[in-house]
Amino acid sequence: MTIKEAKEKAMRFCSRKECCRKEIYDKSVSWGCTNAEAHEIVDFLVEQKFVDEHRYTEAFVKDKLRFNKWGRVKIAYMLHSQNIDKNIILDVFSGIDETEYCRILFEELKKKYKTINGKPIEIRKKLFCFATGRGFESDIVHNTISKIVDREDNE
Repeated sequence: MTIKEAKEKAMRFCSRKECCRKEIYDKSVSWGCTNAEAHEIVDFLVEQKFVDEHRYTEAFVKDKLRFNKWGRVKIAYMLHSQNIDKNIILDVFSGIDETEYCRILFEELKKKYKTINGKPIEIRKKLFCFATGRGFESDIVHNTISKIVDREDNE
């Protein structure tokens, strides 16, 4: 595959979904491009605005929060594994609606609460492990668990 063909293939790939630099680099190498060619393809796509890491990060955060119900910790970890700059991640995180974020955690924990049994301390532990495993921050998790368990105890 020539460099021109690889660039065209990469442009088609980017037109279907948001991509980050690392993803395009890895794809280019998998197509048989050398490291130098892969870097050239990535630079070309960034220059042509096919690849924009800020745009990619915004889409990634939105999707993982809305559809996968992940918290900031897990999202940040996954973005870091894609070599996304920490400042971009922090900038996009600052745009997350805190009320919506807490609502998502509350709804997920409420669903999980209905499926587990045990002593109150065991229930809290299971809920905590579930939520932190999803990547939610421990302080928010503790507050949300208290709201759910205390509400259910009063009913």
